[in-house]
Parts: sequence; structure tokens; C-alpha cells
Amino acid sequence: MSTPRTVLVIGGGAAGNAVTVLLRGAGVVVDLIEARDDWNATAGSGITLQGNALRVLRELGVWDRVKESGFGFGSVGITAPDGTVLHEQSDIRTGGDDLPATVGMRRPQLQRILIDAVRASGATVRLGTTAESLEQDADGVTVRFSDGTRSRYDLVIAADGLGSTTRAAIGITARPEPTGMAIWRVAAPRPAGVTRTDLAYGGPAFIAGYCPTSDTTLYAYVVEANRDRAAIPPETYAEEMRRLASGYGGYWPEITAHITDPAQVNYTWFDRMLVEGSWHRGRVVLVGDAAHCCPPTLAQGAALSLEDAWVLAQMLTGEEEWGDGLFQAYYERRIARVRPVVEASVRIGRWQLDGVRDADVPGLMARTMTMLRELP
Repeated sequence: MSTPRTVLVIGGGAAGNAVTVLLRGAGVVVDLIEARDDWNATAGSGITLQGNALRVLRELGVWDRVKESGFGFGSVGITAPDGTVLHEQSDIRTGGDDLPATVGMRRPQLQRILIDAVRASGATVRLGTTAESLEQDADGVTVRFSDGTRSRYDLVIAADGLGSTTRAAIGITARPEPTGMAIWRVAAPRPAGVTRTDLAYGGPAFIAGYCPTSDTTLYAYVVEANRDRAAIPPETYAEEMRRLASGYGGYWPEITAHITDPAQVNYTWFDRMLVEGSWHRGRVVLVGDAAHCCPPTLAQGAALSLEDAWVLAQMLTGEEEWGDGLFQAYYERRIARVRPVVEASVRIGRWQLDGVRDADVPGLMARTMTMLRELP
């Protein structure tokens, strides 16, 4: 009997958790390390999962729990700042007709579902642990961990996010760059009439929107030009978001009334990054935000990360030998899909920053989302 292959996954976010579950299902021995002791189980307000993300979550065996925990819907409303609905557009079912177009859910709930799936898979999990060094040869990687231990792996998968230290450690110099926009996010109770995402363009900010995340909750967000973070003390976050949100009508006054706790408000700049040429060096391969990121103007960040995990796991558990040829084929398969999404997401934000009034935002969104209906 041959010895099972061994993989280290660095990072326990969506991509890292997903690739761990998929590889374990194919019999690969997987260790997962996560720098945070709490495994990010409480971080974030909400997340919008479109059909191509749901398709991967179904492959992970967690779709039923996601469906029960989230709020599914099939359209987006475009409103004036005062709340008047100007247009309702059906969402494209990027995961196929047997899945909802969109599910909103609380981000911590999705993380807990994925954590449970990793635990059930039999993977070894070490929290509060980082990889301090990676020593490669033609057949594998020796990793020294922050607790002083060492282990040998056939492959290391870097899923350690936007600020990936692994990416830098293997000599990939790409770094996230700000796009000029920033977003305020908060979780709040869901007004009974909110049954889809509504987006208001204009007013005090570029975009004000919300997404239902359960029968009783939503997350709301306001997008503006980015500001110096140092000039916005965290204790003023609720006040700042409330000030921007108070310029919007419709359901916004009810939502704004709950923006009171600065600790529950998140302020983040929009970044762009796309690693070009390859997503590997030797036996270390990037997935998810470690390889690419884009503004959430198309709500595809998590979906693309989950797709990376799915595609990489498929290729690693096929017949081809693990090596440069396979890893380069993974990159080429993914870059053709990821690049148009990153570019479209950035372009939509750029149009808003530049005040382009005749920009074909609906057309660009429709073309990009139609492309995503195809299997990755």
C-alpha cells in the first residue's frame, strides 16, 4: 500500500477550510494551521454568497446547513437615496438553476459551519500557530512552526489571506494596492420588508446597501472614498457610519437606529491584487486572497476563493503527478476566470470614483456573472 500524500494548509479561512475538507475526502493527510486562536469564529458582519460559491459549498457537504442558516433571494433592487425603488433586476444563477442566485448569511455562522466540516474531516488542526520557515527540495517542504516543531510535507497550500506572509516568503512580490474606496459594515436586525439586496447609488456616499442574512438579521454597508485610518478613531466608528447612513431613506432609518456600538462596525479599504505568471513556487501553492483580491462590487471574493480550493483539490486528486506542470495548469485554469472578475470589480469602482455617469454597470455585471455560470 502506498503512503498517503501529506499537505499542510496555512490559513483557516474559506479557501483553507474548503481545500482541507476536499482533500481529506480524497484520502490526503492534511494538517491545517491558523494564526488566530479563535479560528476567526466571531469575525465579520455578513457575507453575500452567489450561486458559484454555493456550488462549492454543496461539494463540501455543507449546503443544507448554509441554506438553513442564511437567507436566499433572487434579485437586487436599485433605489434612489430617498429609498424609492428605481429598478429590480433578477440575479443570474451562477451556480445553476438548482441553487438560489444569492444567499446572504452572517459571516461568523459560515465560518462555524466550515470549522465543523474541517473537524469532521479528520484533519489535524493547530490554532495559534504559524509557519516560521519553509525549506524546499524537489520532493517536498520541511516546515518549522512557531512552537519550535518541524514537519515534512509533499505540498504546502498558502491560504493565509490578503497579507499572506507565505506569499512573500516564497519570493512572490505582488502586494495588495488600495483602489481609493472604503466600506463601513455592520450587522443589524432585519426590517420585515427587506427580502433582497437593495443598492442606493449617490447621496452622501457612493453606495449604500444591505443584504438579509437570516430571518431576523441583515448586514448593511456604506461605501465612500477611503480616508486615513489614523484619522478615524475606532471609538467613533458607529458615529461615522451613522452619519453617512442617515442620508438615506426607505428602510435605512430603521437600520441606522441600530448602528450604536463602534465595536460592531468594521471599516476596511478596498484593495486590488492579482498574482501574475504562476501561483506557486516549487511545492508551495497559493489559493484565495493570497493570490488575488478585488473590491466587493460584484460580491465575488469568497466565491473565487472557494472555487480556487475546489479546482486545486480536483487537480491534486487526479492522475497527474504533483509538480510544476500541474501547478502551472492550475494557475492557467484559474487566471482566465479570476482576471475578468478582478478587472470588472475594479472598473465599477473606478467609474464611481471618476463620476462616469454613462458607465454600463448593468451590462458589465451581466457579462461577468454570465461567464461565472460555467463550471470553473
